[in-house]
Amino acid sequence: MFTGIITDIGHIASAEQRGDLRLIIHCNYDMGSVDLGASIACSGCCLTVIDKGPGWFAVDASAETVSKTAAGMWVEGRRLNLERALKVGDELGGHIVTGHVDGIGQVVSVEPVGDSHKVVIAAPASLAAYIAAKGSITVDGVSLTVNEVIDASDGRAHFALNIIPHSWDVTTLAEMAPGREVNLEIDILARYLKRMEEVRSR
Repeated sequence: MFTGIITDIGHIASAEQRGDLRLIIHCNYDMGSVDLGASIACSGCCLTVIDKGPGWFAVDASAETVSKTAAGMWVEGRRLNLERALKVGDELGGHIVTGHVDGIGQVVSVEPVGDSHKVVIAAPASLAAYIAAKGSITVDGVSLTVNEVIDASDGRAHFALNIIPHSWDVTTLAEMAPGREVNLEIDILARYLKRMEEVRSR
């Protein structure tokens, strides 16, 4: 489990296609405190540490993982939002995040508003019912609050976010531009509520 509060920005130092995609990710974590087999969320995708050293760790991204995440996510030089797994007793500063990507969104617009930025993202039709104004959503691993939702004629949902300067500065969100794909994870509570609604309607 994670919270969507980013604790480091890493970058992919190497990406080697083996049976799976072997990634070496450079970071600022004290890797002496990270066990092999530990989970680290990489831009919203939970991956397992299989090797490590001072200032770096290695993970394997399966073909399934690559196919279900944003285009261009796993290439050399790509910067990633990193979060270590939640420990019992840690502060839950964002919301409950599983590190499982539910779908891929596409940035529609990025507009400065005061000191912040208004970002509009198009979510696929399969996720539209799970996104609500004032609800939570995870974008590239960052816990954010939805300001507004507009249902599009093609079934997709366009949702607006307000990114405050702090979040803009300490995550990769400042790299967003129209057309860029992002990893989305819906609020786990919304997922359960939707399931309950489906069962009740039978």
